[in-house]
Amino acid sequence: MDRIAPWLQTHWDARAAGNFIGGGTGSGLAIVAAAMLLASGETQPAAFALAALLIALGLGLVWLEMGRPWRFLHVFLHPHTSWMTREALIAPPLLAALGIAAWFEGAASGVAALVLSLAFLYSQSQILRAAKGIPAWREPRIVPLLVATGIAEGAGAYLLLGAVFGVLPESPFAIALALAAIFARSLAWSSYRRHFARGSAPTGTRGALAAISPTVVMLGTFVPFVLLLAALALPDAVNALAPLGGLAALAAGWWMKYAIVRRAAFNQGFAIAQPPAERSGATRAEARPGWS
Repeated sequence: MDRIAPWLQTHWDARAAGNFIGGGTGSGLAIVAAAMLLASGETQPAAFALAALLIALGLGLVWLEMGRPWRFLHVFLHPHTSWMTREALIAPPLLAALGIAAWFEGAASGVAALVLSLAFLYSQSQILRAAKGIPAWREPRIVPLLVATGIAEGAGAYLLLGAVFGVLPESPFAIALALAAIFARSLAWSSYRRHFARGSAPTGTRGALAAISPTVVMLGTFVPFVLLLAALALPDAVNALAPLGGLAALAAGWWMKYAIVRRAAFNQGFAIAQPPAERSGATRAEARPGWS
């Protein structure tokens, strides 16, 4: 039975997780920076530049994971069937748009960066869903979860970047956007976890998700909510509270994605529809080792 029970996949390692971390945070940061530019006129050129760097770093990590890295051009050949191809096709114009937005800071470049970043983030979230052999990935609820956490991470990075460069947002819009994204991630995580609590995944997957849930809830929701609400209520302390809240939201999202890609990624294993009967004429229910 042990040989047919679900086992943890090893094909996608920490470099693959790094692609979802870098690409998700980078595109989320670009979305937040573009929203700030279009809604309030505030801009941080460094945010667009960092977003491009994170996306490029994530793509570089997944390139290093390829068995034959110099055949990477093959990824562009299947846009009609592959979300990985769609992500790769969006990346060049997205990086160009981010470079233009960082240099010119115009509304048109902000719109382009916003639209392409949303498309990139959505395509990346669909890559995991397309992996049908991994219950933790193929669940449709993972798409809103990855989109929400990407924007929450991006909002956290935006606040943290403002503290590093001494350019914290002049209006509360960035903090309000961060709170909304963190709340959306909390709802998406709760829906995702509830689905697997009903036994829709191997016990290893459910155990891994249960192990990280306290961190996601406390560090990723409760702590940043308290810090960011306090930052809104105490303007004199915003320089300390907002970056700390952003850092908590960012760190929780990174840990959650790493755990989903590396720790919860058990395949579904095999099932025996009708195990051999112990005596003539007897039948037993289907056997699914590794599932409760």
